Amino acid sequence: MTVRGVRGATTADDNSRSAILKATSELLNEIVDKNDISVDDIASVFFTTTADLNAEFPAAAARNIGWENVALMCGHEMSVPDAQNRCIRVMLLINTEKSAKDIKNVYLKDAIGLRDRPTN
Repeated sequence: MTVRGVRGATTADDNSRSAILKATSELLNEIVDKNDISVDDIASVFFTTTADLNAEFPAAAARNIGWENVALMCGHEMSVPDAQNRCIRVMLLINTEKSAKDIKNVYLKDAIGLRDRPTN
C-alpha cells in the first residue's frame, strides 16, 4: 500500500461558521465519493484557508462527518496578489493501492480554475 495525496479546493460564500463548515463538508464528501475513500484509509488531512476566512476551522467539518480518529491540521495560505478569495484548500494523505494517475483531485465553486492558474 502507498500513501498518496488527494487535493481539493472550494470557496465559502462568506466568512461565517456555517459557510465554512458547509463548503468544507461538500468538498470532503465529493473527494471521498470520487476516490472511493474509506475513513480508515485517511492518514492525515491538511486544510488551508485564505486570510479572509477565520470564523471557523475547516477541520471542524471533518469532525462533524465522523472523522474522529484522523489527524487534522489547519493553516492560512500565503498571501498572493490576485489569489482566489474565501478559498478553502485541502490535501488528504491516504493509504491506497491506486496509482497517482487514478487519484481524482476535486475543485468546486470559484476554485474550479485554480489548477489552470498561470505560473509565469
